[in-house]
Amino acid sequence: MIMVILLTGCGVATPEAPLKLEEPPMQKTDQHDVIANNAFFYYADLEAAWRFYGEVLGLETVADYGFAKIMRIAETSYLTLVDAGSGIHSADKPKTVALALVTDELDGWYDYLLTQDATMKSTSFSPKAGSAHDGFVAVDPEGYFLEFERFNHHPENAQLMPILDALESIYPTADATEGRPPGLGIKATVLWLYTNDLEAMSHFYGGVMGFPLTVDQGWARIHTSSPTGFIGPVDGAKGMHSWTEDKAVMLSFLTTDIDDWFAYLKQQPTFEFRDEAIVDEDRAGARVFVGFDPDGYFIELDEFYEAPGNEALLASLATNS
Repeated sequence: MIMVILLTGCGVATPEAPLKLEEPPMQKTDQHDVIANNAFFYYADLEAAWRFYGEVLGLETVADYGFAKIMRIAETSYLTLVDAGSGIHSADKPKTVALALVTDELDGWYDYLLTQDATMKSTSFSPKAGSAHDGFVAVDPEGYFLEFERFNHHPENAQLMPILDALESIYPTADATEGRPPGLGIKATVLWLYTNDLEAMSHFYGGVMGFPLTVDQGWARIHTSSPTGFIGPVDGAKGMHSWTEDKAVMLSFLTTDIDDWFAYLKQQPTFEFRDEAIVDEDRAGARVFVGFDPDGYFIELDEFYEAPGNEALLASLATNS
């Protein structure tokens, strides 16, 4: 069952006037590439979650390792569903994260989800004229928040809208006969992270990871990390979630040069490594290392290589590298 909650951009009102963007100094160069965003969500019932994302939301599975399934959301945006019994987090940890699915067909998504046995917070959905963004939230089978969101042409989004306007949405394949209708697309994602120190988080993702600050909502920021992937630190006192020490999520950034990222982050005092080594995750055909951001969110850098099961994933990534 899907529970739909009406919200407008992370659950709080938009400021009356946009705030001036003050971007942290950039340390990252083009040498440290990110070809895609990914996030790991953890499930007690992986198969049920997979059916929801595949059959209801119509996402393509580009890799199936048994214990984990990688779903493609937008051109450079992915979601990995993980069996909590085999993952780094347990399914009962707080799900202090929200994944925004950015779409031009917001009203159509709302109408479609109403047909999917949805339990509604409200019986109406009314976008507001002149708003910076409109949206609603669906809750997946184990409680992760999925915010369906449309950003509008508005002074607050002056830097974001040229990026979004240039993107092409991903739609269901032409031969899809059930589930998500063919006219419902997704063009980008924002992974909202709930923090008790917004400035430290924004400086980390902007100044250390090198992701440009694209939107400043005052209580929330949006940093661009890949062509369709964005990271959004949110003040945990004002957003949909409150801050928690544990979080059942891991951020992942896909790269073509993990050695360069490793060497670079070794020199950054605010990047804490979980294990100071690149390891071969042979179950998934990837070289990885893991660290933490200032708020304790796990961050994984991944470089996938040719291995059985990676064919579709590598084909989709090839267009982004």
